[in-house]
Amino acid sequence: MTATARDTVLGRIRDALALAPAPATTVPRDYRTGRTLPDGERLALLTDRLVDYKARVHPCTADDTARVIAEVLAAHGARRIGVPAGLDEGWLTAYDGEVQRDSAAIPAPGLDALDGVVTASAVSCAETGTIFLDGSPDQGRRALSLVPDLHVCVVSLSTVVVGVPEAVARLVPERPTTLISGPSATSDIELERVEGVHGPRTLAVVIRTDA
Repeated sequence: MTATARDTVLGRIRDALALAPAPATTVPRDYRTGRTLPDGERLALLTDRLVDYKARVHPCTADDTARVIAEVLAAHGARRIGVPAGLDEGWLTAYDGEVQRDSAAIPAPGLDALDGVVTASAVSCAETGTIFLDGSPDQGRRALSLVPDLHVCVVSLSTVVVGVPEAVARLVPERPTTLISGPSATSDIELERVEGVHGPRTLAVVIRTDA
């Protein structure tokens, strides 16, 4: 069988590693950990970072979650939305559109017919304005939060931490993790910003300030 270019390259890498094995090294793990801030400061910091990334932030109380979600969806004309199978049904009581519960049986291309998606979140990092999804039942599969053009993500302030080490410490390493910092965007060679290239064009974050 004729070797491919890939086989040749990988073979040379294996040979080089065998001739000069890498010495054992210890990776330093002296990160800054355990940092905290009062609720108000964490909320302000996360909001500032999210707005800087062009996300739309909607703080509310836990009791107002359903109303605010419905208002956000209505403002974007979302009449048909997708939600993870485990999303809190109480969050949708004020929404009068069509709700599609997601499942693995729905092909990813079919999600493009949705006007938006509503998910929960696992943890958020205030310092970087990053929201972490870990595939839990209330967050769903990765395709659900990437294909629709509008993502309404619900964040409880109790899950907002200061920095990345504090956020990672709350994650389960075995779970698939998606990191979100604002709506999907990229820049062309002239640094012209283009949104919606690799995911939703619009990210709306509903922050439950007393949850």
